[in-house]
Amino acid sequence: MCPILKKFRLIGSISSNIGSKFKSSDSIFGASPPAVFVGRYGYPSISAGPMIPPLISGNDATALEDPQEWLKMGIGDIISSRSQLVRANTEVKVTDADSLDNPLLLRSQELALSKKPVDTEAWFSKPIKNELKFDGVLTPMGPSGTVTNFEIAENPKVPKKVDYLVYDTDALAKDVISELRTGNVSNEHITRLLSIGLLGKVRRLVPTRWSITAVDDMAGKDYLHAIRDYGQIGDITLFNGEIFGNHFEILFVPRSFSYELIEAWLPRTVWSGDMVWIGSDYEGVNGKKVYSSLAGGYYAARLGALEYLDRIHRQASVFMVREIRPDYWAPLGVWVVREAVRQALKNTPQKYDSIELALADMSTRLRTPYADWIEKAKMLSNLRCQRTLDSFFNSI
Repeated sequence: MCPILKKFRLIGSISSNIGSKFKSSDSIFGASPPAVFVGRYGYPSISAGPMIPPLISGNDATALEDPQEWLKMGIGDIISSRSQLVRANTEVKVTDADSLDNPLLLRSQELALSKKPVDTEAWFSKPIKNELKFDGVLTPMGPSGTVTNFEIAENPKVPKKVDYLVYDTDALAKDVISELRTGNVSNEHITRLLSIGLLGKVRRLVPTRWSITAVDDMAGKDYLHAIRDYGQIGDITLFNGEIFGNHFEILFVPRSFSYELIEAWLPRTVWSGDMVWIGSDYEGVNGKKVYSSLAGGYYAARLGALEYLDRIHRQASVFMVREIRPDYWAPLGVWVVREAVRQALKNTPQKYDSIELALADMSTRLRTPYADWIEKAKMLSNLRCQRTLDSFFNSI
């Protein structure tokens, strides 16, 4: 049997084991990490509610919603861990975000405010549906059920910055997200606040997969406003790194900001089948006007690069190649891209006298043939042809 099929059968057995523990009971009790999930099917009438791990209590639940903990695990371990999160769903309209008439939604919003796990009990109308949910954007989640009621058994621990900004109904969501980030509030916390309808002037529930990308995009644009005023990086600089079979080569070139991402999915990775799939997208100094063809990964990778440029107070043209290898046998969510870029940019870089030398070095670590991915590089071709003012001065 194909090794990937064997691994997906393992996922199925995890789901069966989790679901079988609750099929004889109509209630569960556990510490939500905290976590909420807002679906997208049926939009604008959708399902939303808390996620509760019945087998975990207290601060141990924190690891279920913390990327830094996931980085210490293998892919199977992450899926097994996250499969313990039971989705307690109730039907809501996206416009109900600021309504006082839905007590289950109000309790979900209260839970989403918390920084630490919250003991929660939920009752269901029928046995929990025995399945896992995961894809390229969402982090794996466990079984689901329609909730008739749930109660929060303790007071949520709400950071002061969150408490203050959530009740500011005059502030735009993008400005609140910026201030929350400067207040050291995590991406995951901000995402659930946006998703459950607690940010902005006009409050709406936002499907979780959309809110993940929206937070990455808004945070990236916020960094970009400052980076455009920085001086250019001094050298052609190349970083590389890999987590969970996602290998990144990240090249910074001394130019005004622009950004390009090449994705190369090797055979026998999730979704790629037996063929190599290569895609690309890019933006210039004025930013991106339409949604990326590479979906959420484009914005997650860009955010990591912009965080680095802001940290060193420089701007540059950024060229990335993300090569997805067979080790990445199940999708874990777009957080993998964000964290892989962050980890790669902590490694020691190499510096070069020309873009050609940097690309030659980059190609020695990539399994995708150079000719296959370089032809997709639209922005990079411009960088290789354009001369800078420095080059004119140096030739005098």
